[in-house]
Amino acid sequence: MRKKLLIPLNGNDVAPRFDLATEVLIASVDEETGLVEDKTIVLPHASPEDLCHLILTERADVVICGGVEEEYYQYLRWKKVEVIDSVIGSHRLVLKRFMEKELRPGDILREGIGGGRE
Repeated sequence: MRKKLLIPLNGNDVAPRFDLATEVLIASVDEETGLVEDKTIVLPHASPEDLCHLILTERADVVICGGVEEEYYQYLRWKKVEVIDSVIGSHRLVLKRFMEKELRPGDILREGIGGGRE
């Protein structure tokens, strides 16, 4: 099954705050083949409302983010978007952990042996 993910970015890492992200990674992943495609979009300004609109427009199934206000978390959940929040780490490690079905809210992923958890 293919899923579309959206990850707010700060450089190569998951943005620490959903509402301050000005760049996002959109990735399509397949359970059997892994990463199918990805693209990075630079936003004109930081806006949680615009980011929610982009998430819905892109038809993202999953949002992986750092801190997110309850209002936006609940809105996305209401729109049937899975939200994996409070994640810290590089988007590469986060994608890898997601594809392994091991990513959980609150995960802190660091570069190193296996990109292990703290």
